[in-house]
Amino acid sequence: MKTILTEFKNSIVATILFAIVLCGLYPLIVYGAAQLFFPHAANGSLIEGKNRELIGSELLGQMFSADKYFHPRPSAAGTGYDAVNSGGTNLGPTSQKLINSIKSAVEQYRKENNLSSDVLVPADAVTSSGSGLDPHISVKNAELQVPRVAKARSVSEESVRDLVKQNTDGRQLGILGDPGVNVLKLNLALDGQR
Repeated sequence: MKTILTEFKNSIVATILFAIVLCGLYPLIVYGAAQLFFPHAANGSLIEGKNRELIGSELLGQMFSADKYFHPRPSAAGTGYDAVNSGGTNLGPTSQKLINSIKSAVEQYRKENNLSSDVLVPADAVTSSGSGLDPHISVKNAELQVPRVAKARSVSEESVRDLVKQNTDGRQLGILGDPGVNVLKLNLALDGQR
């Protein structure tokens, strides 16, 4: 009986000790290191306007629908870029609902951007990301939107292309993924807020 009580006491002490270390000290050390070495990223990569008002995060997409703005990729998160309802469509490649929604999105994209039927529409222009919150579009998607944005703003396409280049993020670690254009940062640059 004495052995059982000793083991029980040891397990209680170990549980309390691990709770203090793993639920208290370790998170504090990680939080402190993140604040010290990566404060912008640790605080959500927030973007503030000229008057220091919060505009958004570099890491979360936002909905833009006016012609004078670049449009993000479609979102399946709630009513559009709702972080509470993050998620993809979860429709498989044989789903008729997915096929119909992509056909409709292709037609809408071509209409919005005045594209002929022989122009290939990038996949990210008509499909949502896995999270539904992706802040980036492909460089090709951005290039196809340049004429519409330039016309709506009465500026040259070249100046808009320059802003696209300035707001294109390269591959992660130089080798992973494809370059992408952060839509929020690009639209803020268009408005002269960045």
